[in-house]
Amino acid sequence: MTGVAGADVEALRVHGTSAVSDALDTLGQGGTGLPGLLRMSGTGPVAGPAFTLRYEPVEPGAPGPAGEFIDDVPPGAVVVVANDGRTGCTVWGDLLTSAALRREIAGTVIDGVCRDVGAIRESGYPLWSLGSYMKSGKHRVRLTAAQEPVVLRGVRIAPGDVVVADDAGALIVPAALAGPVAEKALGVTLAEEGIRADIAAGLPLAEARRRHRYDSFGLASR
Repeated sequence: MTGVAGADVEALRVHGTSAVSDALDTLGQGGTGLPGLLRMSGTGPVAGPAFTLRYEPVEPGAPGPAGEFIDDVPPGAVVVVANDGRTGCTVWGDLLTSAALRREIAGTVIDGVCRDVGAIRESGYPLWSLGSYMKSGKHRVRLTAAQEPVVLRGVRIAPGDVVVADDAGALIVPAALAGPVAEKALGVTLAEEGIRADIAAGLPLAEARRRHRYDSFGLASR
C-alpha cells in the first residue's frame, strides 16, 4: 500500500506532531495539518499509512448501507474518513472499532463525527474527529470511494501518505517526504532536548534557544 519505510513511520510516531510540524514547515510543507480534529480516545502518538475513504450524502429515502471496508484495511494503517465535515450523522462507532482492534489498525481520523464514544474510549482505540453524535450514517451518507485521494480539512491526502496524530491533533506527511521529514524532526527533537537541559542547568530560555538555533526551525529551506 505504501513505499514508506517502516523505520520512517516509527520515527514520525516517536517524534510526535509538534516536531513533525516544525520539520514540515522547514521543508516548506506547512499546510498539512488537519485543523479542528480532536482526540476522542486512545493515548500516545500514532503514525501509519493512510487508508482513505470518501462518503457522500444520499437523497432522502434512498438506500445508503453501512460502508463495508474494514476487512480491506491492513494492520498498522490509519483509516482516513472524508465525510466533508458533516456533524449530523456518524461514520464510525463501536462495531467498527472492535473490528479495527482485531485487525491491529493504528487509528482513525474523521472529517466528521463518531458515536459510541464511551465504548471506544474504554477500548483504548485511537480516534480523532470533530466531535460525537448519535445519529447513524446509514441511509444518510454512503461510501463512494476507497483508496483514492481525498481532501480532509482542506488537505489532499493520497493513500499511503503518513498520518501522524497525538493529543495535539493530526497532520499528514506526504509519502515522498517521509524520510526527509523524519530526519528534520530528529533535529527538532534533539534541539528541544538540549534547550530543556540548558534550562535545567540555569540558562535563561532566550539564551538556550539561541544556542540551539531554535528559531531556525520552521524556516523553509532555500
